Amino acid sequence: MDIYLRSLELHKQYRGKIRVNPALEVRTTDDLSLVYSPGVAEPCRFIAEHPESVYDLTMKGNTVAIVSDGSAVLGLGNLGASASIPVMEGKAMLFKKFAGINAFPICIDTQDTEKIIETVKLIAPVFGGVNLEDISAPRSFEIEERLQDIGIPVFHDDQHGTAIVVLGGLYNAAKVLNKKFEDMKVVINGAGAAGVAIAKLIKCINHKDKDVSTPIGNIVMCDSKGIISKERDNLNSMKQSLLKFTNNDNESGTLKDALKGADMFIGVSVGDILKAEDLKVMKPDPIIFALANPTPEIMPDEAKAGGAAIVATGRSDFANQVNNVLGFPGIFRGALDARAKRITHGMQLAAAHAIAESVKYPNPNLIIPPTLDFTVASNVAKAVREQAAKEIADGLL
Repeated sequence: MDIYLRSLELHKQYRGKIRVNPALEVRTTDDLSLVYSPGVAEPCRFIAEHPESVYDLTMKGNTVAIVSDGSAVLGLGNLGASASIPVMEGKAMLFKKFAGINAFPICIDTQDTEKIIETVKLIAPVFGGVNLEDISAPRSFEIEERLQDIGIPVFHDDQHGTAIVVLGGLYNAAKVLNKKFEDMKVVINGAGAAGVAIAKLIKCINHKDKDVSTPIGNIVMCDSKGIISKERDNLNSMKQSLLKFTNNDNESGTLKDALKGADMFIGVSVGDILKAEDLKVMKPDPIIFALANPTPEIMPDEAKAGGAAIVATGRSDFANQVNNVLGFPGIFRGALDARAKRITHGMQLAAAHAIAESVKYPNPNLIIPPTLDFTVASNVAKAVREQAAKEIADGLL
């Protein structure tokens, strides 16, 4: 039986993967009086008078809503709210397993941007953070942006989670190959949520414990129509905004044209679009992040036949898996512990450094920590918490 049928049987057996369990037992009438009426009246009054105490007296401080409309489920497309539940349940399990965070699927039966924003605002009082998940671009950009002022972190993991892990891998790949960021040409194929977030995060690489950043030499973005350039008249507003910091030489043409002279390819698009010979126009020892799932843009053995020095994919059966679980549990753990109101650019960069530094001795087959390395979440949480505390103290957060 293949993995898909086995997974179907598992879900049928357990009828879902998460449960709601009480934090304490209720055995006596006195217990009942404390957790419910009449005793519960006092914490209610106290929270009304001291709103911040809700973090100490309720589940809020350790609970995240995983919000989806089911419009971009994994690589499966627009399956709708109900069909997205298994993914969100799985993510809730990972929050708990890696960071001890309670998380719950909120799968919304609408794909109307205004209704999603309103719904998140209305449910915010009970949650300490919101993880937006599997919402299609470009709506996902607007939804996240407009929810940044609700007093709790709202983080679209398909955008920033992927970008953070990619940046962590890039730090180590450049270190292993002795490549300088300012000399690198990076080609990103896919201008959806992940591709745009990756471009924005890596455009200027900050250096650990130094108040300086190094711009990437050149980032060239591609979509299904080819290179995103000033010559095209079919670009939406998001793609037009990318031209402010990408495609310095105004290249045009296909993805394969973009690869000429490139140091790195990052694919967040569709599988099986490159062959070994396509990589031979890149600079020597190129870095290949082929992240389409379940089929990468190019398989690792094919990429290495084309000269790739380092290959990462989104799959667990190959070295260097780019998996968001290396990021989001620790990011939310750190943000919740700091009681941050947002997850800032600085917190994202701190998380990327923590992921990179979780690999003590990077090599071509180990630039990204193993997915099941449980120390990564705590490393990320510490880095994010410290960065958040610094920004709070500086009045920036």
